[in-house]
Amino acid sequence: MKITHLILFLCLVAINCIGQKKIADKHITYQQERMVFKQWDADKFTPKSGFLDLNPQYWITWALHPNYPKTDLRPLGPMGPQTQRLLFAAAMQNSDNSYKLHADTLGNTAIAEAVNYSAALSAADPLWQIYYRKEFEELLNLSDADVLSGLSPQEQKYFVSTGLYDWYMEESNALLERLQLARTTNLDRGSRITAYHRMLAEYRSLRAGWEMKKSKARTYLNIKGVAERLRNSETSSPVTSRSDIQIANDILKKSKL
Repeated sequence: MKITHLILFLCLVAINCIGQKKIADKHITYQQERMVFKQWDADKFTPKSGFLDLNPQYWITWALHPNYPKTDLRPLGPMGPQTQRLLFAAAMQNSDNSYKLHADTLGNTAIAEAVNYSAALSAADPLWQIYYRKEFEELLNLSDADVLSGLSPQEQKYFVSTGLYDWYMEESNALLERLQLARTTNLDRGSRITAYHRMLAEYRSLRAGWEMKKSKARTYLNIKGVAERLRNSETSSPVTSRSDIQIANDILKKSKL
């Protein structure tokens, strides 16, 4: 009984040793190497054809698929499926980056165009803030006190009675309306700045004309006052024979006093 157990034990040990024997098949090794990490080398396909292509193992192995050694089937080979997937993924990434760049460019262009055309941002324009807002300040804050500043009550009455004041206010309000329209209309920035420039030239011309009228009004009122005083003095004094030239010279002399 003990001998039987001993024989069975030895058989199990022998079977176990045989089962643990390492299999070293060069054909399998070559195939694993070429499929995983080594070059697809057609010269390492075994078994070889042998002398005069008479090796029967060669024909048994490769007879059904003779072109297999010539076709690189590595997943990471030059034309392998995994390489193609990686290339395709890289191409898709480049396309995504191109589309993103294009979309960002369109977005930035749209924002720039909106800023360029939008009337809501015209007040924040640097050129308006730095220059044109100060130049148009009197027109934007137009008032009677500013228009008639520096004039005496008699001169103010003269401008109102002759209609010069109403004329100046109409021209100023029309210019102010055009300026506000240019600021509140969706317009190209270049066109807006050009409109500012034209209206500023018109406003300066209007202001210069108004100041000239104010200075001439003083001279006119002075001459008118002197003429009235001379006329009154002549009516109250005996008539003297004086020429028109003498009278005009007297008026001019007294107007300069």
